[in-house]
Amino acid sequence: MPSAVRSSRGVPRGSSALRFGRFAAMGAVAVLILIAGVWASWGTAQHVMLTKGRERGTVEVVRCAEDACEGPFRPLSPGSQPRARVVLDDTVAVERGGTYTVVLKPGGAEAVRSGPAGVLYAWVPLGGALLLASVVVAGGLLRTRLAWVMALVGAGLLTAAFVAL
Repeated sequence: MPSAVRSSRGVPRGSSALRFGRFAAMGAVAVLILIAGVWASWGTAQHVMLTKGRERGTVEVVRCAEDACEGPFRPLSPGSQPRARVVLDDTVAVERGGTYTVVLKPGGAEAVRSGPAGVLYAWVPLGGALLLASVVVAGGLLRTRLAWVMALVGAGLLTAAFVAL
């Protein structure tokens, strides 16, 4: 007759390998989600946060389509050249007739918003990744305090970006 030896918590002793496997798998998923969030954010954030040597200025939006707005570029940084037309790819909180501070991406006429609103908007994918990873951390790793911290930071980032834009 097999006897089931149980630990003080009521979990069979032979399940430590299963617990480690679950911990490793869920930890890998959470880390992968966070890396994807940083990767998605960094494409824009690098231009907004590391502005040394980049062309900075303002754009007065004169025309908007479904996915982009454009207008003339007036330089603010030394060595920048005025341009008749630059494109803001994302039209979130960009209105026709408005003037926005921007940073030009190297080698083209593509601009990204700068300042606090631009920084927060650039990190929005990381905020979403933090929210998603918090569910994995709470459910898969059973680390509820860490999950709450991640969720609050992600929600705070998304809310700050919404308010700033």
